[in-house]
Amino acid sequence: MTEIPITPSGQVNPVTLRVSENGESATGSFYEHIGGRPTFEKLVRAFYDGIRTDPVLLPMYPEQPDLEGAIQRLTGFLEQYWGGPGTYSEQRGHPRLRMRHQPFRVNPDARDRWLLHMRSAVDGLGLSPLDDATLWAYLDRAAHAMVNTFEE
Repeated sequence: MTEIPITPSGQVNPVTLRVSENGESATGSFYEHIGGRPTFEKLVRAFYDGIRTDPVLLPMYPEQPDLEGAIQRLTGFLEQYWGGPGTYSEQRGHPRLRMRHQPFRVNPDARDRWLLHMRSAVDGLGLSPLDDATLWAYLDRAAHAMVNTFEE
């Protein structure tokens, strides 16, 4: 006999999203679903490996060449955004991404370079197509939103 799932409010929930046909439930946060902090650290460190060789983007990071501060900030931000610990806001306040990026000339070239390095980092995670698309859609939107000048 098949058991019909019941929601916490007592309603019948006949649909259960699963990670594969007979796999575990796909509940929980995206953060947990794709592997938590180790996945986000891998993503961000691979991203900054690309930044280290980029003549346009590297000068935007004042702590270069170490970049550890930037690595920890981006990792914390992404963890929090995707449902992990709220450490980023506890330590730095509201993200205010546009305000934090305002001192830098983020033109379409800088955006595209950022996306190039991030695409390479995301590819290195080996996520499922749906998880990849979910993560990439956000990163692409965020990169476009950071453009603050169209001057070269």
